[in-house]
Amino acid sequence: MDAGRQNYLQIKGVTKKFGAFYAVDDVDLVIPKNEIFALLGSSGSGKSTLLRMLAGMETPTDGRILLDGEDITDLPPYRRPVNMMFQSYALFPHMTVAQNVAFGLKQDKLPRDEIEARVEKMLDLVQMRQYGQRKPHQLSGGQQQRVALARSLAKRPKLLLLDEPLGALDKKLRVQTQLELVNVIESVGVTCIMVTHDQEEAMTMSKRIAVMSEGKLKQVGSPREIYEFPNCRFTAEFIGSTNIFEGSLAVDEPGHIIIDCPELHNQVYVDHGVTGPQGMQLWYSVRPEDIVLCRQQPEGRYNWFKGEVHDIAYMGSHSTYHIKLPSGRVVIVSVPSSHWGDQSPASWGEPIFLRWRNDAGVVLTS
Repeated sequence: MDAGRQNYLQIKGVTKKFGAFYAVDDVDLVIPKNEIFALLGSSGSGKSTLLRMLAGMETPTDGRILLDGEDITDLPPYRRPVNMMFQSYALFPHMTVAQNVAFGLKQDKLPRDEIEARVEKMLDLVQMRQYGQRKPHQLSGGQQQRVALARSLAKRPKLLLLDEPLGALDKKLRVQTQLELVNVIESVGVTCIMVTHDQEEAMTMSKRIAVMSEGKLKQVGSPREIYEFPNCRFTAEFIGSTNIFEGSLAVDEPGHIIIDCPELHNQVYVDHGVTGPQGMQLWYSVRPEDIVLCRQQPEGRYNWFKGEVHDIAYMGSHSTYHIKLPSGRVVIVSVPSSHWGDQSPASWGEPIFLRWRNDAGVVLTS
């Protein structure tokens, strides 16, 4: 990929202050052309403020924003080659579907024939052509979302911004719409940044994710990198579910380390080294699906612990077990329904062993 496409959107040291409060704090990002990128974080993390600065609705206190080689930091929204689709969709209730899609094109004073052709193309793209003469209130939530997307794409923006794009839909419809939305965006070939607090939505729809907290980027990477290799406790706990154990470095060798974990009443063996002094504080994160329950004591010295079934939540394809350790710590384990085979599943109050592979978890230093 050439440098222009690789550095299509550049966010350089962008900061936004409201009084003494840093809503966005010195953010640096580079986003290639045609990438679907997600800003993921809880309320107040700064993701929506960053999106509004890209749209021109907020002005950075410091830093610059470059799009396709052009500095757009100080451009007003109407002069930016950027379109934003809001969570509420913001469709004009008195206009038909076709009129909503055509609105921005008419504002730009495009020829009538070109407007009609582009509206038809956009409605075909989102499979809404047969609804062109309906009003928004005559459409379902999912159909309104498609119309809002068609309107956002009609002006052929260089950058498409999505603010909680599926937040107004119920869960079942959100799941159905996620991949449809990705397919439409990719078929148009537009660079897209979406803001969401929904982890599943971000991991399903985007190529890369930026996890934000308190105005800062905690980690940027692919969904797999973010989930399997979190760089800190915040990311590990924010993305999915995990068990984090505090401990200290007991043995540090080039090929492995051993961590003392008092609340586990045992040690954790990890098949890679770290850089740090003996006794340094560490945290070990292991996902519920990487822990195995068994009734027989596992072989070996490390990475197994004994507990008692404290609670069970049956989810159909799997069950979530809450295992209470002698220290009082409760460990979450996700067990596939097929795990027990011909045996009866573990039940409340039953003694049980937990074990995991040497490479199952991640060592965190912060």
